[in-house]
Amino acid sequence: MRLSTRNQLAGTVTEITVGSVMTTVKIDVSGQTVTAAVTKEAVEELGLSVGSPVVALVKSTEVMLGVED
Repeated sequence: MRLSTRNQLAGTVTEITVGSVMTTVKIDVSGQTVTAAVTKEAVEELGLSVGSPVVALVKSTEVMLGVED
């Protein structure tokens, strides 16, 4: 995966809280917790679960998640 986003934080999913539309994903990044609010559909499409390795991509005030194909 190659991205232009410079703020990339590799971590592991520690918690997923599914809502009716949005889902909260907590990620452990070197002992710190990063929380991302993403759509329920995105979590399903990325195949995220507790223990999944992810990269949190930070651009401005948004947090996006990326996984290897």
